[in-house]
Amino acid sequence: MMELKLINEQGQEASRLQASDGLFGREYNEALVHQVVVAYQANARGGNRAQKDRGTVKHTTAKPFRQKGTGRARAGMSSSPLWRGGGRIFPSTPEENFSQKLNRKMYRAGIAAILSQLVREDRLAVVDSIAVEAPKTRLFAQKIKGMGYDRVLVITDSLDENVFLASRNLPNVLVLEVGETDPVSLIRFPKVLMTKNALAKFEEILG
Repeated sequence: MMELKLINEQGQEASRLQASDGLFGREYNEALVHQVVVAYQANARGGNRAQKDRGTVKHTTAKPFRQKGTGRARAGMSSSPLWRGGGRIFPSTPEENFSQKLNRKMYRAGIAAILSQLVREDRLAVVDSIAVEAPKTRLFAQKIKGMGYDRVLVITDSLDENVFLASRNLPNVLVLEVGETDPVSLIRFPKVLMTKNALAKFEEILG
């Protein structure tokens, strides 16, 4: 069994927690993690660009010059893709699909590999719970700073409304539920703080 660091509200190590080897003791697979991250970003991408083909670009339909006698290649319209300002041959459309298929088993293995690497690099810690008395950004910022964190990803089993409202204005802090945790956020933040209930949910889902 792996041992995780359990910290108190002052950011000091209070004890060690037993955790699943399958979730926190997995060997780091760089190729798999890369595939998981790329697939996640591709699936979040929307088709928001549109280009015009030769039928939709705004050009006169008059023949640019006569067919014969000029020495140039014959041309019927200036909207041809061969011409500057003409339409595209294979234009991008808003309906373009960028999604990539990723097996559930591969996704779970990639998340487990990231979590295991976070433990090896001492970037992951567990806390009993995290809460604030009121939905005040100042209160949550003081709590995070008091635990010794500057930039941190906080993972909870269920999102407390006070914590959610107090954290959303902090640019270097992100609070997510277990089900919303994604590989990009796990890699992007230098530190990850997880509640004990969130740890139990991770082991239930991925262990």
